[in-house]
Amino acid sequence: MLMRISSENKIRLAKRIAESGIASRRESERLIESGRVSVDGNIVNTPVFFVDDSHEIRVDGELIQPRSDKIIIWKFYKPRGVITTKKDPQNRKTVFDFFPEKNERIIHVGRLDYNSEGLLLFTNNGNVARKMELPSTGLKRTYRARILGKLTDDSLKKLKNGITIDGIKYGPVEIVTNPNVNAQAANRWITLTLSEGKNREVRRLMEHCGCTVNRLIRVAYGPFRLDPLLPGQIIRVPEKETKKILKFYAL
Repeated sequence: MLMRISSENKIRLAKRIAESGIASRRESERLIESGRVSVDGNIVNTPVFFVDDSHEIRVDGELIQPRSDKIIIWKFYKPRGVITTKKDPQNRKTVFDFFPEKNERIIHVGRLDYNSEGLLLFTNNGNVARKMELPSTGLKRTYRARILGKLTDDSLKKLKNGITIDGIKYGPVEIVTNPNVNAQAANRWITLTLSEGKNREVRRLMEHCGCTVNRLIRVAYGPFRLDPLLPGQIIRVPEKETKKILKFYAL
C-alpha cells in the first residue's frame, strides 16, 4: 500500500508535475485523478499527496524531468488557422508545429481560438503558466478587433462596467475607438483591454452588442508586447527581462 507522505518540506504532487512543464497545475491534478501518475512505482489518484526530489514520479510511465530553477518564457505570433493544442484529432496545424525546440517541456499560457491571431506566451513551468492566466495576477489582455457594426454609447458604458451574458459574468472592458474613422464605414478597428480571458470573450461581447468580429489580434499580454513579431515567429524573452517580470508579478 502506498503511504501518504508528510507535507513537511515537500510540495504537492500536482505542483511538482506542473513545475516540470508537462502540464498546468489544473491539468496535472486531472492526470493524477485519472490514475496516470505513479510515485515510486505506485499509482496515486489523489492530488492531496506530497513529494520531494527523492521520489521517482512518472506520468503515463514516463519519468518526469528534474525541476529546473531556470524559468523560460517565449513569445509567439500565432497566425490565423492554427489551433492552440499539442495534438489535434483533425490534423490541423498546431502552435507547437512552429517550435524548433522539440525536446523542451513547453506549455502555452491561455490560448487563442482557431481564427484569432497574435501574441501567445509559452513557458517551461506549469505553475508560472497558471498564475499568468489568473485574473488576480493582474496581467491584462489587449486586443485589436476589426468589427462589422456600430458600438453605441450605451453598449460602451455597459461593457465598461462589466456585463452578464447567458449567465456568464464578464469583467469590465476598456474600449478605445478611432474617432477619425468614417462613420459610414462598414468595418472599423477598435482596441479592447480585458482583465480576464474567458473562452471567445471578445467575440461574444461584440455579438451581444450587435457587432461581428471579422479579425482579432492579441497585441499584448500584461507587460509582453506582440511587436515586432511577425506571424509564425517565436522569440525567447531575455533572461534579465523574465526575472524582472516574475519578481514584479510574484510569479
